Amino acid sequence: MGNVGGMKKGTLIVLGITLAVALTSFFTATAQDTRTGGQPAEPARIAEGQTGSSQVALKLDKTQIQNGGTITVTGTAPPGKPVYLEISSEKKVRANLFDNKRDKATGKIPYVLYMTDEMPGFYRIIVPRALQGKIDDLKKEGKKWAYSKALKDLGADVAYTVPAKVKIDRYKTSILASITGSRGELLAAMDEKENRSRSMQLVKARFRKVAKVLGAGVEVNPDGTFKAQIKMEPGLPNGRYQIVAAADQSLKSAPIPFENQVSFPVVYLSNAGTSINLLWPFLLTLGIVIFGVLMGAGGGFILNPLLVLLWPFPHNVVAGTVMPTVLFSQGSGIYNYSKIRFINWKVGVIVGLSMLAGGFIGPKLTELITLDQFKFVFGWILLVLAALLIWQTLPGYISKNKKEQAILAEFKKRAAQAAKAKKA
Repeated sequence: MGNVGGMKKGTLIVLGITLAVALTSFFTATAQDTRTGGQPAEPARIAEGQTGSSQVALKLDKTQIQNGGTITVTGTAPPGKPVYLEISSEKKVRANLFDNKRDKATGKIPYVLYMTDEMPGFYRIIVPRALQGKIDDLKKEGKKWAYSKALKDLGADVAYTVPAKVKIDRYKTSILASITGSRGELLAAMDEKENRSRSMQLVKARFRKVAKVLGAGVEVNPDGTFKAQIKMEPGLPNGRYQIVAAADQSLKSAPIPFENQVSFPVVYLSNAGTSINLLWPFLLTLGIVIFGVLMGAGGGFILNPLLVLLWPFPHNVVAGTVMPTVLFSQGSGIYNYSKIRFINWKVGVIVGLSMLAGGFIGPKLTELITLDQFKFVFGWILLVLAALLIWQTLPGYISKNKKEQAILAEFKKRAAQAAKAKKA
């Protein structure tokens, strides 16, 4: 009986301890939910995704960076499995693609514009380091590389998730539709498979370069542990990002968030999908506009290609941004040129009406051309104009052109009168 009593007493003690631990855990969790509104106080640094008896665990060494930085990712996956990391930002940008390539099967040109406003401002898949050679081969292909083929060859299609889910609109368009200010007829929504396929084309159209969307850096050990150092360069979108580790199509970790912060004078440009230090465009534009107003052009024809070359701006965003900014230089230029009577208003109004019509057509046409086409056309226009201007400044041309001489004489006369009036 004594033994029985001792066993009962021991059992009661164990039950009491178990109940106390359970109650303590419950009230602790309740207190945390009360303080944080039901949300964790800090972003979780460890998350696990599980399928059956296998699991992928992921951990970040930090959950916040300042205008770029390096994040160390570690985790575990089933032994023998390759690991891919999908990184995307919550900030969204526009991506568009104009399909004007002749279909080999039908021999017809589709003339379909694909467009989404839900493309991540930053998107990259990090593959195992052993695949670096394949990425180098992709870079050698230049502009001919295909994103869908790259994902398949690298095995990275198992990690391709976020862009595949974006909503894509497609329009049956034409040059005439653009002239009338329309994108054309909105076509029916695509099925999931075609939407995924077109999203890959839009990823390439948006980011263009292999290094922008693919990188090699995941070190995978035989026991399934892995590690990668992810370098986030300056100038990326600010705000929240997420990382997901994938070992195959159905075996992925839960997403782990981190945040990229920027502070003034660095600002995020939402429609360009990039962050930029405003000091450098300010100084560049100041020099360009001084010269541009001197030439009577406002400086937009110089600023436009430089913005495309120096910063990762989409060409249509650059064209749209430069248009209103030129108003400032043109407004002050018009005022000062009118004071010295250098403006011919009759010609100015006629040219202005033509520019009004062109300004209505141009923005729609920018959606139908690529950055390379934009650079090619703009470059040739500048070369032709430069050649004409240089030719017209040669002494032989000026001496043969009496009208040119009269204009130069009139300009000198007006400048002298303006200087004399200013002194008086």
